[in-house]
Amino acid sequence: MHIVTLGLNHQTAPVDTREKLAFKSEEIPGALRRLLDTSRLNEALILSTCNRVELYGFTPELKNCRNELETFLADFHQLETADFSDNLYFHTGTEAIRHSFRVASSLDSMVIGEPQILGQLKDAFFIASEARSTGLILNRLMHRSFFIAKEVRTRTKIASAAVSVSFAAVELAKKIFGDLKGRKVMLIGAGEMCELAARHFVNQGVGQVLVTNRTFSRARELAAEFEGLAVSFDSFRQELDEADIILSSTGSPDYLIGPAELSAALKKRRNRPIFLIDIAVPRDIDPKVNELDNIYLFDVDDLKEVITENLDQRQQEALRAERLVDLEVEKFEQWLASLAVTPTIKALRRQVSEIARRELEKTLAGLPDLGEKERRKLEAMVNAITNKILHPPLNYLKAREQHEDRQPAATIRRIFNLPDSD
Repeated sequence: MHIVTLGLNHQTAPVDTREKLAFKSEEIPGALRRLLDTSRLNEALILSTCNRVELYGFTPELKNCRNELETFLADFHQLETADFSDNLYFHTGTEAIRHSFRVASSLDSMVIGEPQILGQLKDAFFIASEARSTGLILNRLMHRSFFIAKEVRTRTKIASAAVSVSFAAVELAKKIFGDLKGRKVMLIGAGEMCELAARHFVNQGVGQVLVTNRTFSRARELAAEFEGLAVSFDSFRQELDEADIILSSTGSPDYLIGPAELSAALKKRRNRPIFLIDIAVPRDIDPKVNELDNIYLFDVDDLKEVITENLDQRQQEALRAERLVDLEVEKFEQWLASLAVTPTIKALRRQVSEIARRELEKTLAGLPDLGEKERRKLEAMVNAITNKILHPPLNYLKAREQHEDRQPAATIRRIFNLPDSD
């Protein structure tokens, strides 16, 4: 029996190929039934995100398995296998287990340490469970994947350093102010970068979000998302003193804020500090404002420098995470091995115990005058002999280290003339 994974991701396939093979959430239950019907998989799960499409399965037979899974993808999406076959990877056994653990732990992500993939994998598992396409093996594989993902986040700092511009801005603000609860944030511009940053700031508990934009309706729309306040673009400079944190990202060809505006804001604030993040190119804020006391300005290059340092840190933490994954892979393989030998262990115990029982009954039948005390001693002796005979072969089957013999259960069945199955 084999765990398998067939898929492609951001490393092996361009976005247009990933898009062609992607599954909508509502398609997946039907796709899972079709996959089980058209392949030799006993269990199946489909993970589909913007960065990866993967089929996880458990099969008794590896022969033709890859071809069956490729054909399923081609038929379902009405493509030719030649359109995407070169972009695929196919993992079996140990590598399939390791791949699942690395995906859940975001070690295989475009941005190492990002948290989204774990939630996406949990959603994929929920859909497969509801569709009853998973069983003992994939259920265990997913639960251990979720466990190791938690271990990696708990025991390493793989996710502690900001690696996006918007999140780096939040981390820098925390260094200036410490706790961000109750702080006011002003967004100058209402584009994607400002929106992402606002979400991070809100998650950190800021008190209010002010939004200004050349198109006031867009400012009002974004402010409503965060239960904030829209500010007219013509008058936002008069509101600068209200903001502890100002994030600007517009398409203006000229500076929108200079030393004069911030000097006036500082007087109204009685010199309480203002933190500014300018992620516009060209810049929105005159760099000369950094000459003012209690003004802290960071531009996009400053943020990128922080991100580069943090990515290097994540790479170091990823090495520690990989060691945790390797240990969990070993434990999972031991569990799989125990499943494989359990029927043989039961059959061996049953056969030896049955032989011992029959021989004991024959002996006792020939000793009708034997007392109860002696009978119990004889039974105890037979049980002890049975256990000692069983001890070496059972230890051989249960051994944690890899057997030189790759089929220890089959070897024991031949030696003891056990039936092929229970």
